[in-house]
Amino acid sequence: METRAPMPRMPSTHAGCRLRVGTGGYAHTEWVAAGFYPPDTPAERMLPLYARRFAAVELNTTWYQLPRAETLERQRRQTPPGFRFAVKLTRGLTHQIDARGWRDQAAAYRDGVAPLVQAGQLAAVLIQLPADCERTAACRRHLAALLESFEGLPLAVEFRHPSWACDRVLAELERCRVTLVSVDGPQLPSLFPRLDVVTNPAFFYARLYGRNAAGWRSGHLQRRFDYRYGAAQLAEWIEVRMAAMAGRARRGLIFFNNHVRAQAAADARQLIRLLDDRGLAVEASA
Repeated sequence: METRAPMPRMPSTHAGCRLRVGTGGYAHTEWVAAGFYPPDTPAERMLPLYARRFAAVELNTTWYQLPRAETLERQRRQTPPGFRFAVKLTRGLTHQIDARGWRDQAAAYRDGVAPLVQAGQLAAVLIQLPADCERTAACRRHLAALLESFEGLPLAVEFRHPSWACDRVLAELERCRVTLVSVDGPQLPSLFPRLDVVTNPAFFYARLYGRNAAGWRSGHLQRRFDYRYGAAQLAEWIEVRMAAMAGRARRGLIFFNNHVRAQAAADARQLIRLLDDRGLAVEASA
C-alpha cells in the first residue's frame, strides 16, 4: 500500500494555475498485463479508458509520422470535450530533416492537427530537439524557422543538449512566448539540466522521465524508462520545482514518460493525489 507524506497546502498565490496530468502515450500493450487496462483490451479501445482517468495525453505517434486530420478527429471524438492533447513534432522536422522539403512537412503537420485546434483540444505542440543538437548557428536558425512555421500554436521546446541552458536562449523563448520544457531525469552532465524556468506565462510543460541513471547510460530504451517515483520524490518535486512554475503560469501540463510496466500511469495518479492533498486543483477531462 502506498504511503503519502503529509504535505502543507499550496499557498493561494499558486491556486490559479490549472494543472493537467497525464502520460507519454496511452496505447502501451504492456499496460494490459500491468493491470491499467482490463484484460484483452484492444489498442483501439484504450484511449476512452485512459480519458476516464486523465485529462491529457502526450501523443508519441506524431513523432514517427505526420499527423492525419482524420486520425486525430477520430481520437478526439473518443474523449470528452475537456480532454487535451499534446502532440510531438514529427522527426522529419527535428531529427531527420530534409533541407528542401521540411517546410512542406510543416504545412502538412499544421493541417493534420487542425481538428484539435478547431475543437480547442490542442494543449501544446512539443518540439523535441535531438540529444546531439548543440547550440550551433545552424541549429539556432532551424529552430527559429520552426517557431515561425508554427506561430500561433501553443509551442513547447525540449532541449536535450546542455549547451542550450543559457540566459540568451531563455530570454528569446520568453520574447517569443514559447514554453521551455522542464525535464526531470537523471542528473548527468550530457543531459540538459533540471530547470524550473517559465518562459511563457500561458503554460508550463513538465516531462518526468524517471531517474534511472544506469539505464540511461545503457542506451536501452526499456531500461532507460524503467523507474518508479516514490511519494517523497514527487512531494519534493512539487515543493521545489512545480510550485515555482505554477506561480508563474496560468496552466500546467505534466506528463510521465517512465512507461515501462505502466509506472507512468501509477506515478501520474500518485501525483494527482499529492496535488489534491495540497489543495491544488487538477483538471478533469469531463
